[in-house]
Amino acid sequence: MCHMYASTDPAKYECTTRSVRLRGCVTSVRLENEFWDILDDIASGQQLSTAQFITELHREVTEIRGDVANLASLLRVACAVHQQNSIRQAPSETRASVG
Repeated sequence: MCHMYASTDPAKYECTTRSVRLRGCVTSVRLENEFWDILDDIASGQQLSTAQFITELHREVTEIRGDVANLASLLRVACAVHQQNSIRQAPSETRASVG
């Protein structure tokens, strides 16, 4: 049942730390490589670097909600939302063949 998940390449869940500048301060974010790949894709789709995308996301969330308590968690959830939206937007024939 879980073979699809259990057989995942370990490189995808190894963590990588990257630095980004938020409101003039450099901060480090540690995420699994799979999340960095998704963030890279999201940013590329918006013609931004990943650092630019993260900076913009952080700015918008700060404007709407106030301080971001856990940036890594925000980024993981943004990736999940992106993946869910991609699935919802896929043509129904594609979803049927995947399932």
